[in-house]
Amino acid sequence: MSDTGGAGDAGRRGEDRSGDDSGIGAQGVHAAHGARGAHEIRGAAPGRAPVPLSVLDLVTVGSGSTAHASLRTSVDIARLAESRGYHRHWVAEHHSMPGVASSSPAVILAHLAAHTSRIRLGSGGVMLPNHAPLAIAEQFGTLEALAPGRIDLGLGRAPGTDGQTAAALRGPGRRDEAVDEFPRQLAELIRFLDDDFPDGHPYARVHAVPGPVQGPAGRPPVWLLGSSGFSARLAGGLGLPFAYAHHFSPAGTLPALDLYRQSFRPSAVLDAPYAVIGVAALAADTAAEARAQVLTGALAMLRLRSGRPGLVPTPEEAAAYPYTPLEREFVDDRLASVVHGTPDEVTAGLDDLAKRTGADELMLTANAHAGEARLRSYALVADAYGMPVLDA
Repeated sequence: MSDTGGAGDAGRRGEDRSGDDSGIGAQGVHAAHGARGAHEIRGAAPGRAPVPLSVLDLVTVGSGSTAHASLRTSVDIARLAESRGYHRHWVAEHHSMPGVASSSPAVILAHLAAHTSRIRLGSGGVMLPNHAPLAIAEQFGTLEALAPGRIDLGLGRAPGTDGQTAAALRGPGRRDEAVDEFPRQLAELIRFLDDDFPDGHPYARVHAVPGPVQGPAGRPPVWLLGSSGFSARLAGGLGLPFAYAHHFSPAGTLPALDLYRQSFRPSAVLDAPYAVIGVAALAADTAAEARAQVLTGALAMLRLRSGRPGLVPTPEEAAAYPYTPLEREFVDDRLASVVHGTPDEVTAGLDDLAKRTGADELMLTANAHAGEARLRSYALVADAYGMPVLDA
């Protein structure tokens, strides 16, 4: 559910495709997941929160800061989230973006796993067209071995970057159209995770390690992520959990969730739909401070969409920027979808959003220039909802 469209269905080709074209079908998902089911997916609402709350971490890098500092902040956020009852902490894959340091989700997740003990950790998501399915199966098999029972594998079909960078990632011979091969790649990845290619398949003797070939072992549940109808329909047809990128495509939230629920077929993973939405949300001690912080993210996105990506600007720079009328319209539209303000204002906005969408879980992404502002936001939301302080 990346903030740039990277974890969603960006690259809208195939949006109207219907049915299950994954090559695995519902029965394949049954076999793939075996007995592992909803207990790894469904969370509990903490304190007075309407639904489980989670974190989507873009590891943003502010002007004057460094990737090192941002990754330290991610550890601090994961520890705080764990201690206050947030359900999971996901990291999104991005590339060639100076203001984002999350190009290698598996590496970051291994680091976060070493500094936490309970919270679920996962990708929000891995952009599958950028990678060989075997490589992802082995990366997340390794993560599952490091943090058993705590890893989620969220998958998106967009590149998480621009076309040129996507071509550099994929190498010679792999065209941008690879995004349309997502269902086939998904089927292959699940086969590698479960080590169950049928006899006679070219990969029948290829094993992802760590994995089942080494003996009985768990493996992370697979999620599909999106910002349009394609992954919603596919996730529903396969009985998989679905995460929608409301934070950058709010107009499509209700249609996508409706499509997911209408398409849903029970599987060994879930007997009923489970939908998460990503929510841009930032709480501060005052409404003015919250507005100043979220404006930095809006300006960063404006520059990215204008072909001028850079570090996230300071609040002072964002306030002084000479916006044209069109730029001001873009920024105002962007801020309209961000739940921001005092803690009480943010929790009221989250309550309303949960009610309007029927989302089973809200995944909050707090984008701001300063890591301290992001960290404080998650703490303020927890306090406002009366979320318990758990033992470290």
